[in-house]
Amino acid sequence: MIDYLEIIIRLFLAIVLGGLIGFERESHNRPAGFRTHILVCAGSALIMLISAYGFTDVVGEGLIADPGRIAAGVVTGIGFIGAGTILQQRGSIRGLTTAATIWVVSGVGLAVGIGFYTGAIATTLFVLGSLLTLRRFERKYFSKRRLKSLMVKAVDRPGLLGRIAATLGEMSINIRKSNLGDPEEEANTGNELIDVEFLVETPVELNLKSLFNRLYCLDGVIEVQWQGESINRKDCMPDYELDV
Repeated sequence: MIDYLEIIIRLFLAIVLGGLIGFERESHNRPAGFRTHILVCAGSALIMLISAYGFTDVVGEGLIADPGRIAAGVVTGIGFIGAGTILQQRGSIRGLTTAATIWVVSGVGLAVGIGFYTGAIATTLFVLGSLLTLRRFERKYFSKRRLKSLMVKAVDRPGLLGRIAATLGEMSINIRKSNLGDPEEEANTGNELIDVEFLVETPVELNLKSLFNRLYCLDGVIEVQWQGESINRKDCMPDYELDV
């Protein structure tokens, strides 16, 4: 039977490792962040502890408990939490990376619970390395070849769609699909606001700063979103980083 100190150490280690991955997700404002990853990792470790050591006193003589049976349910059940972090927007799906990290964190928790510290720590380091370093590599070599989602919120005025389309065309951005939302009245001014959503194909050397600035210069434009992230006027900088 495992002693109390070892139980506390394993649960604490699960909290630390899950928190490290969760902190990275929280820093990018993902749907599941710091607390969620800690809870998943600690819960998985506890379930593994119960599965491995919780039934030693109730199993009859000559019978062997299978610690993998309860733990196997974690792998299946964690899929429901992961699915809740996946957000589908017109033309794009966001949250797959976060769903994958939740799945990995559950595995880290199981490893800690059974005492496989080396595997748990090594996996955490590899995951953090992938999230922190491969993001730039992916953005540089792959993300520019994908379709992007662009949303412009503006005052509903004649010719709005044409002005936006002309601006995109001047920057060699090909509109693959567009959608107009229902107008809604702005509380302060009484103006009718409308969301114009685009699925666009961008050139490899697209200057995002120039794109955002030119869109904000259009008469009536209030907000611009790129890949679901709101771009503030003050944030239109050459090195502004987006999670694409």
